[in-house]
Amino acid sequence: MSAPTSQKKPLPFVYQFTAGAIAGVSEILCFYPLDVVKTRVQLDTGKSQGMVATFRAIIAQEGVGRLYRGLAAPLMLEAPKRAVKFASNDFWAKTYMSAAGVTQMTQNISIITGCSAGATESFVVVPFELVKIKLQDKTSTFKASAMTPPTRLRQLINTRPDFQGPIDVVKHVVRNDGLLGLYAGLEATFWRFVTLHPQACLDSNRV
Repeated sequence: MSAPTSQKKPLPFVYQFTAGAIAGVSEILCFYPLDVVKTRVQLDTGKSQGMVATFRAIIAQEGVGRLYRGLAAPLMLEAPKRAVKFASNDFWAKTYMSAAGVTQMTQNISIITGCSAGATESFVVVPFELVKIKLQDKTSTFKASAMTPPTRLRQLINTRPDFQGPIDVVKHVVRNDGLLGLYAGLEATFWRFVTLHPQACLDSNRV
């Protein structure tokens, strides 16, 4: 008679959360400069000379510190993002398994769980992504000269605000576009997370 096979128990939430947060922060610190360069290349459509040239130009013209401008937003996002990621995966998995009347995760349930968890996470991510991109944009550090005419100065302030940090970006967006302005670009982020999360759920269930 063969001995019964024991199923591996998932790690407690606190361990998953801590490990995920450490991995996420490490990834941000290592790759954030490349994200800044990527954003610059995307914003300077038709003007950019490529990744390497943009990287060199940022260092030469604005200093190495500019490669980490806006870093606070993704760092502040990492903890709530991980919490929402794991909590929503758990919530939607239990919800769909209960609705289907099954006790084991299936491939179909895993896919729909990933889609739902990704959609949930996108609502948390978008405002932080917006703040990060606005701080990465080189026009966010506009400095007017003493000779700038008042009418031109007002125009430049409205179109190229000199953001002092994440809170300043939030205030500017809310003042000009309302609270919903923080969710500009939600649709693209929504579909990105909805399409990426199912594969992550399938991979985790195979472990």
